[in-house]
Amino acid sequence: MKAVVIREIGAGFETAELEISQPVGREVLVDVKASGLCHTDLTMSRNDFGNPLPAVFGHEVAGVVAAVGAQVTELSVGDHVVGCLVQYCGACEKCLSGRVYQCLHPEQTLRAEGEAPRLTENGEGVYQAFGLAGFAQQALVHENQLVKVPDAIPFGQAALLGCGVVTGAGAVLNTADVQAGDSVVVIGAGGVGLNAINGAIIAGATTIIAVDIADDKLEKARAFGATHVVNSKATDAAAAVMEITGRGADAVFDFVGTTQVTEQAVTMVAPGGGLYLIGVIAPADDITQNIVGLIGSQRRIQGVYMGSTTPKRDIPMYAKLYLEGRFELDSLLSKEIALDEINEGYAALKDPEITRVVVTSL
Repeated sequence: MKAVVIREIGAGFETAELEISQPVGREVLVDVKASGLCHTDLTMSRNDFGNPLPAVFGHEVAGVVAAVGAQVTELSVGDHVVGCLVQYCGACEKCLSGRVYQCLHPEQTLRAEGEAPRLTENGEGVYQAFGLAGFAQQALVHENQLVKVPDAIPFGQAALLGCGVVTGAGAVLNTADVQAGDSVVVIGAGGVGLNAINGAIIAGATTIIAVDIADDKLEKARAFGATHVVNSKATDAAAAVMEITGRGADAVFDFVGTTQVTEQAVTMVAPGGGLYLIGVIAPADDITQNIVGLIGSQRRIQGVYMGSTTPKRDIPMYAKLYLEGRFELDSLLSKEIALDEINEGYAALKDPEITRVVVTSL
């Protein structure tokens, strides 16, 4: 099958012919119909995180089940599915308490050491990033990482559900538990930030402030439902938030992830509110906070992984909301490309008018 691989850090994405195994146990073979371009894959292709190479990335996957292993119980051939990079065993104490995104044994979604690899090139194993490897014509995935969705949702939109949607909206609905009447700040009005705005609307937030340095992104944020927009390049964003809210926001979501942005974001939080860290541009950056100040204000700072998502509960919900016209996905999908155009697709994401790029021609 055709796939796109990373052979060296920083060398870009290269088309290759790979072999894929047949499913065993709880594995599901998926004919990939769409695969979204997420900045996480680009970051991992440019920085050494210790992943073996060559590797196939791509974790926003939508497709059709082509075959199932003998122990698969939840999916059947012909089902439309979405992949999610939350890897969980389903049996540890975290999973059994409903926190699959904190699973203690995510490796159980992969083949064990000594077993034949799922992906090979000329007989040699190829690393399957996040257990998905969606930049390919087919993907072999543990059933825990796949969710059945209605046939009516287009594959391009469905692909976005597995990462960008659950990360953005999930941070609002699950992690922060935003309530009706709350005030929310979304810093970074890219694709994931727009999904946070979607989530804030679903939650009933009355004040939704989008902060970005690009006016066209802010216009899109307003179209998604932001009640206020702030260009942080032109004005003091923290002062603007205070002027709008009077006391700071109940929940502030940082989708940027640099020291300067995050430390300013803390000052936007109302007493008793929370700052939620999702995005990372500079992985080595740190922040410094005064302990007494945090205690006195009762502000909290929390890292968020994958929107605290339970995929098999949350993804069908977002799909249903989309089909009911209550969750915007169509305008997220800005550009569709072919599998061998991934380098060009990531280059296109530098354009602030491009929100999400999805491979739909495989």
